Amino acid sequence: MTSTAAPEPGHGLRLIEITKRFGSLVANDAISLDIVPSEIHCLLGENGAGKSTLMNVLYGLLQPDGGSIEVDGVPLVSRNPKQAMAAGIGMVHQHFMLVDVFTVAENLILGRERSALLDLKRARRLVRELSGRYGLDVDPDAKVEDLPVGIQQRVEILKALANDARFLIFDEPTAVLTPQETDELITVMRSLRDEGKAIVFITHKLREVRAIADKITVIRRGKVVGQADPSESEAKLAELMVGRAVSLQVAKEEPEVGPERLVIDGATVVAPNGTVVVDDLSLAARGGEILCIAGVQGNGQSELAEALIGVAPLAGGTVILDGKPIQQLSPRRRIDAGLGYVPEDRQHDGFVGTFSVAENLVLNSFDEPPYAKGLSLNLKRIDQNAAERVGEFDIRTQSIKESVASLSGGNQQKLVLARELSRPLSVLIASQPTRGVDVGAIEFLHQRLVAERDRGTAVIIVSSELDEVAALADRIAVMYRGRIVGIVEPDTSREVLGLMMAGVPADEAMASASVISASEEDAILDAQLADQAGPDGEDQR
Repeated sequence: MTSTAAPEPGHGLRLIEITKRFGSLVANDAISLDIVPSEIHCLLGENGAGKSTLMNVLYGLLQPDGGSIEVDGVPLVSRNPKQAMAAGIGMVHQHFMLVDVFTVAENLILGRERSALLDLKRARRLVRELSGRYGLDVDPDAKVEDLPVGIQQRVEILKALANDARFLIFDEPTAVLTPQETDELITVMRSLRDEGKAIVFITHKLREVRAIADKITVIRRGKVVGQADPSESEAKLAELMVGRAVSLQVAKEEPEVGPERLVIDGATVVAPNGTVVVDDLSLAARGGEILCIAGVQGNGQSELAEALIGVAPLAGGTVILDGKPIQQLSPRRRIDAGLGYVPEDRQHDGFVGTFSVAENLVLNSFDEPPYAKGLSLNLKRIDQNAAERVGEFDIRTQSIKESVASLSGGNQQKLVLARELSRPLSVLIASQPTRGVDVGAIEFLHQRLVAERDRGTAVIIVSSELDEVAALADRIAVMYRGRIVGIVEPDTSREVLGLMMAGVPADEAMASASVISASEEDAILDAQLADQAGPDGEDQR
C-alpha cells in the first residue's frame, strides 16, 4: 500500500469524515477523501461497501449525518444535485438519466433552459464543440433510443461537461459496455484528466482499476481501509477489498460432456410493450458442461432466463427438458421436473426477506415430504435441513431462525444456491450469479457451480461479467438483440467477444480480431526496426 500527500489547502475537492447512516447500518463511517485536478482517483470496493453512497452524498442526492465537504477550501452544502452542479460537480450514473425519445441536444438542454423557448441551435453547437474537444463523436440530432449503449454513456458525459463540471464522478460506468466500449471510455477519461478535470471512478473490477488509476482508495464495509498503488497485483487488491487472501482462479477439470438436457427451439418472448426481446432463439445445453450466455445487459438474456423457468410467457417456440416439452408447464412443475433457477434479482425473486433462513431453504418443497405430511409441517426436519445447508454452503448467520433480510448479499446468494442445489437437477439456470457479492463469496459460489457441472447437470449461466464467463464457461453463447450471434470456446479473446457483444457474427469477429492483431504486430515490428536503424535509416546490426 502507498500513502498519498494531501492536496494543497484550497485546491480541489475534499470530503472530511463523511458519515451516512440508514437506521442501524453505517454505510459511510467517517470517510475522508481528497479529489484533485488532473488525477483519476479510483474508489475500489465490493458492492455494498459504501462507494456509491459516498458519491451520492457528494452529489447532493443524499444528506450526510456527519462530516463536511469543501471545494477549493470553501465549505459546500449541496442539498440537491443542482447545487452540486453549480459547484462544478458532475455525475455519470450507472443507470443513465436520459429521455430516450429526445435527441442528444434536447437531453443536453434539459434542466438548463433559460426561457420558455429552447435554444436548440446553441445546444447542437455545444454538443459538437465538446465532442470534438474530448473525442466523444456524438451526433447532436440523433435520438437517444437509436444510440448504442456506449454512445448513450457519452451523452451522459456531455451533460456533465455542459454544466462546466470540474469534478466528474463515474459510478460503475462499464457495467453495460462491451470491452471495446470500455477501452474507448478509458481513453475519454484520460483525455478529461489531461484537460485538468478531477475524475472519481467507482468500480469493483480489478482489471479496469489497474488500467486507469492514478490513485486507488479501497473502501470496505463503509470505511477506508487503505490506499494502493495501481501497480499492485489483482490478488493484492482483492485481498484489500475483502480483508483476506482469495483465489481469483477457478479450478476445474475438463468437462465430461453428456447428452443434451435442455433444448430451446425457436423461442420468442415479447415484452409487455410489444417489443420482441427474444427473437426465434435456438440453443442446447448438455449435461456436464457450463454454458455461459454472455452479452451487454438489455439484450434479452434476462427475459430468456425468465421464460425458461416459466415466469415470462413464450410467444413462440419450444423448450425440451430431458426429452419432454415443458413450455406449457407452470414454474412449480418445471422445478419438479428438474429445473433449478437462481434469479437475477435475488431480493425480489429469490427469497422472502421476512422469512427465516430455515423457511427460505425449503420454499420450493415445504409442502412435500420430508418437510410436510398432509397439512402439517415437519418443523424438526426443516430445521435439520437448514443446519445442514448452512454448514455445507458456509452461510454466515447467527441463527437459522434469523430473517434472510438481515444477511449480507453474499450470504443471501449462498442461501438461494443452497436451496436450488438441495435436490437432484437436470438443468441449473443461474442469472448473474455473483452480482452484488464480495470476492470471497464469489470464490465459493464458483466452486459450487463447477461441482454441480461435475455431477452431470447442465449449468446455464447468464452473466455480463466477462471475467466470470471466461473463468467458468465450457462454451460461450453471445446474445445480441434477442438472438444468439455465435457460440465460441472459452479461450476466445476478449476482442472477439466484445465484437460479438456488439452484434458481429462469430466468424466475422474472429476475422476482424485477426486483422487487428496482425496490424498491432506490424506496428511493433516497425518500431523495433526503427530502433535498430541509425540516423540515416541504415540498419546498425
